[in-house]
Amino acid sequence: MRCRAAITLVGLVSLFACRAPSSELHHERWRAWLDSPGGELPFELEIRASGERLDAFVINGPERLPVTRVERDGDRLALFIEHYDSRIDATLGAEGHRLDGRWRRTGVGGATTGLEFHAVAEQGRRFGEAQAAPDAAALAAVAGRWAVDFAAEDDPAVAVFESGPDGTVRGTFLTTTGDYRYLAGSLDGDRLRLSCFDGAHAFLFDARLGEDGTLAGDFWSRDTWHDTWTARKDPTAALPDPFELTRWVGERALDELAFPDLDGHPRSLGDPAFGGRARIIEIFGSWCPNCYDATRLFVELDREYRGRGLAVLGLAFEMTGDFERDAAQLRLYATHHGIGYPLLVAGTSDKTAASKAFPLIDRVRSYPTTIFLHGDGRVRAVHQGFAGPATGPAHHELRQRFETLVQELLAEPGSAP
Repeated sequence: MRCRAAITLVGLVSLFACRAPSSELHHERWRAWLDSPGGELPFELEIRASGERLDAFVINGPERLPVTRVERDGDRLALFIEHYDSRIDATLGAEGHRLDGRWRRTGVGGATTGLEFHAVAEQGRRFGEAQAAPDAAALAAVAGRWAVDFAAEDDPAVAVFESGPDGTVRGTFLTTTGDYRYLAGSLDGDRLRLSCFDGAHAFLFDARLGEDGTLAGDFWSRDTWHDTWTARKDPTAALPDPFELTRWVGERALDELAFPDLDGHPRSLGDPAFGGRARIIEIFGSWCPNCYDATRLFVELDREYRGRGLAVLGLAFEMTGDFERDAAQLRLYATHHGIGYPLLVAGTSDKTAASKAFPLIDRVRSYPTTIFLHGDGRVRAVHQGFAGPATGPAHHELRQRFETLVQELLAEPGSAP
């Protein structure tokens, strides 16, 4: 067995001792969970051997996310989710049937946040065995569209759930800043529990279905955030138009704003290299799962329409404020997504600071925020947030609106080259 050094994204080097494993990974499928302040936050984990290499996948409902890199030395296992600057370190025990350790992720200012991690080799229900038999009427009551109120938020939210005859529930929450991605869980009696872990998000919802048909419960995110929420069934529940929430103010010209590229060279937004017959500027962060979903679409649009004159530019607002580290993280992000358009390091993730750094809109309210521009630099539209693939029809509709905007801008007569 070879000695290897695992280099984390913070530049620290940890040397694993060279020794033969005392336990073998006897199973591919694991029921994993994080010790959230609200209780167990479960997800599915798959670890499989491919020759001498180990591959791993994090599973939430229909989504199966590949872990960037897996390293093992003896009974110690490290799972790297590099595009989110995130990792799980665990020790294999119980004769190869259990993993225990900690999930860590780089947060604001470079601080590390995380939760204790565990996994057992079993394929049971996400939240464990049901305490009550699935009730068909209750499952039917949970399925559908809900108007949601989070106590700590001023803006409305919408939940969309679907349920299975075995008591499983899947769905997501849509908000004015983005969706909560793929949530999976179950209805046990009148208790609804849903969770999501993707290396960045660590969400846990725990609610009760009332006799009046409403839902009320708690929401935990990672190691610190807690909120309460209520919901009522409403098939017409909807959010405000995301094209109407953030305004273009254009207090400065594009060429007056400059940010460094990944090599540290200042680049003006008016640089002819960023020009085209149509332009998209994405305000995003590599740490942001909604940006992850949006970036996948922008990569597709770039490949489809670049030859016809579309120019895409990403302005990244990152976690640490350390340029070298943030640029390195963006390179990992670009490689992961296959990004072929330029990225600039625009600042830190703090929305107040980001609003000052980019004064062309009234305020940065959401990552991502997408700006569509005519070839001559005039704004066509500003879109706040992103409805990702977990939202189903809302995602398909948004994709179509984005592509239609691009096509209309490219079709304009006299568009600048």
